[in-house]
Amino acid sequence: MESFAALRSPRLTLRPVSHADVDAICGYRSLPEVARYQSWETFEPGDAAALVEAQAGLRPGVPGTWFQLAIVVSEPGTMAGDCGLHALPAAGQVELGITLSPAFWGCGYAMEAVTRLVDFVFGELNAHRVTAVTDAENERAAKLFARAGFRREAHFHENLWFKGRWGSEFVFALLRSQWERAA
Repeated sequence: MESFAALRSPRLTLRPVSHADVDAICGYRSLPEVARYQSWETFEPGDAAALVEAQAGLRPGVPGTWFQLAIVVSEPGTMAGDCGLHALPAAGQVELGITLSPAFWGCGYAMEAVTRLVDFVFGELNAHRVTAVTDAENERAAKLFARAGFRREAHFHENLWFKGRWGSEFVFALLRSQWERAA
């Protein structure tokens, strides 16, 4: 894949993050309800700028890299969040992550974005398997991946030290063969 422009769905455009997105990214990622299940405690403008800068020249599917996309509501062109594709070192495996602004929770945008990403991962990147890891307390994310056809493969109990206490995680996965049957 030489270059990457954007992915489209009925209501969304998923495109590479850009410097114009720094304020929006910082705006929702700095909210406590968003940071709660994420690796960061705080998210400052410099963090958003560093995230965007690190993406310069990247393309999806390069093993060992995260490729970050802005989730934009096509009309009126408002950024609702971001999502990422992590091409794992193991061939044919991709991890998916998503962060959505609370202003857009409950609108179906997360499901639409995940569905489009999964179609891209299997259809364009020709992956064998896509995974997602969520905090076990993040019920919204767990329900999202279950609705998107992922199966919960693991529940790691208190497997990581996270924000001052032991945290637990769910691992969800979807195989290409399952995606093909569902299509």
